[in-house]
Amino acid sequence: MLYSMTGFGKSIVELPGKKITVEVKSLNSKQIDIAARVPSSLREHELQMRNYIAHALERGKVDLTIYLESVSADAVMRFNVPVLKAYKAEIEAAAADLGIPTPEDWYSVLLRFPDVMKTESVNEANEAEVEGVMTALHEAAEALMAFRRVEGEKLEAFFTLRIEKIRSLLAQIPQYESERLVKIRARMEEGLAKLQNIDYDKSRLEQEMFFFIEKLDVNEEKQRLGQHLNYFMETMHGEKGQGKKLGFITQEIGREINTLGSKSNHAEMQKLVVQMKDELEQIKEQVLNVM
Repeated sequence: MLYSMTGFGKSIVELPGKKITVEVKSLNSKQIDIAARVPSSLREHELQMRNYIAHALERGKVDLTIYLESVSADAVMRFNVPVLKAYKAEIEAAAADLGIPTPEDWYSVLLRFPDVMKTESVNEANEAEVEGVMTALHEAAEALMAFRRVEGEKLEAFFTLRIEKIRSLLAQIPQYESERLVKIRARMEEGLAKLQNIDYDKSRLEQEMFFFIEKLDVNEEKQRLGQHLNYFMETMHGEKGQGKKLGFITQEIGREINTLGSKSNHAEMQKLVVQMKDELEQIKEQVLNVM
């Protein structure tokens, strides 16, 4: 089964006087890459949270945000006076440089700026709050994985369609093979006929033509390509976390398609190869998003 690396999960846990919100978002990445925004009261537990997320999500560029809100009288909103002073000084300096008057109502202007209010909490995060945060973190991670699975099912349907399209194109190649060899032979004989007063060993010519046509044989490429397509489907329906492996398989599929193209020497076969490449490029783009 496939899991996408794209996902979102959110959980809210309410405790007496506290509201805990955890949000986890992930995008595709070769490895696990976690950016965490954690309240200072929980900073000492950040490593534990990161380790859990790395284990639960395995791969992806992850944004982890934790909000710890006080909903009781313990939380006191206060003016951030040093910040207010800095904003006021900047406005006065700008007014002097521009030759414009300073505001008449300072409060209405200053309170529009960020970080002018701060919350002072009497208590640091206690054991119950830490436990609540971890509970919310687990729930958010589970929600994100459920989201990833839904997206993974869409990828499975997409890959199945593309692989079957390549298989269908591959099945059309044999109808042109005998015609292709006849045309190649006729073209070579026509070229020899144009040569004047040239004596050559016809048996040796037959042998050389046989070797040349044998080099253009694509039976092995067709067989290997079919095997790679089957392996892709088997891997896709196997265990989760197969994104890198699917990427390697698509590279092998690409090699066989390219060899078919170089050996085809036939307009209709080359058209089929171009269509195969188009389908494969679409697979490659989406494989990057598989966990």
